[in-house]
Amino acid sequence: MFLGKEVRFRRLFNQQSGNILVIALDHAVGWGVIAGIEDIHATMEKIVEAKPDAITMLKGTAEQVFRPYVGLVPFILKTTTFSPYQPAYDTVVGFVDEAVRLGADAVAMGCTVCGDHQAELLHQLGQFTQQAALAGLPTVTHIYPKGNLIKKEDWYKEEYVKYAARAGAEMGVDIIKTFYTGDPESYARVVQATPAKVVVSGGPKLPSLRDVFQMTYDAMRVGARGVTYGRNVWQAENPAAVVRALKHIIHEGGTVGGALEIAGA
Repeated sequence: MFLGKEVRFRRLFNQQSGNILVIALDHAVGWGVIAGIEDIHATMEKIVEAKPDAITMLKGTAEQVFRPYVGLVPFILKTTTFSPYQPAYDTVVGFVDEAVRLGADAVAMGCTVCGDHQAELLHQLGQFTQQAALAGLPTVTHIYPKGNLIKKEDWYKEEYVKYAARAGAEMGVDIIKTFYTGDPESYARVVQATPAKVVVSGGPKLPSLRDVFQMTYDAMRVGARGVTYGRNVWQAENPAAVVRALKHIIHEGGTVGGALEIAGA
């Protein structure tokens, strides 16, 4: 591993636990200007206050919103996005050299498998890991089996999530963000089959914070290296408290009950 890549990895992953808590603020293009991110300045302030291990964002947010928080929290530059109109197509909107210029500690790329565009998107991902490696940047992929060639109700099934995670790892990605399969036993098999660090995607907002914390606890127990959550944090009543509660589980090996107490839920 290049020294630069190792330096950035150590900034991203908690030195005590070896795990990572990332908050995603890259939703506006893909999901619209939804509740919780209308005032991105206010949301950024709340998230940084609780000091997650990193924040994922697109270059416009990095350039225009993140500047006051430089040095407080590392950030991951997201280099692709989809849209509400093409939900399975991840198009490139940012580049490795921009990540270096902006001071990012890692770069992320979305990728959809099990659809008509899989070959093109995997080719894109393979090129991305090669370019990032030359720059000494760790890579993340938000990779999901949500293509049009399988049914929507199958997106979270073990066989497809495992395939997505393994495909990302085979492209040389360092950190795989993908769906939780719904139970720790099947997710353990996803983690075991993936020769890269696996982190849980928060997905749509869950019914309660207990559900969020239980998913986190179960995934960490079977080998996940952390989580990347968006709506389940910044759509909560107290996002900073939710971040602190997640840190309790991810870094301290805490319980769901303890997390609920910290979050005031």
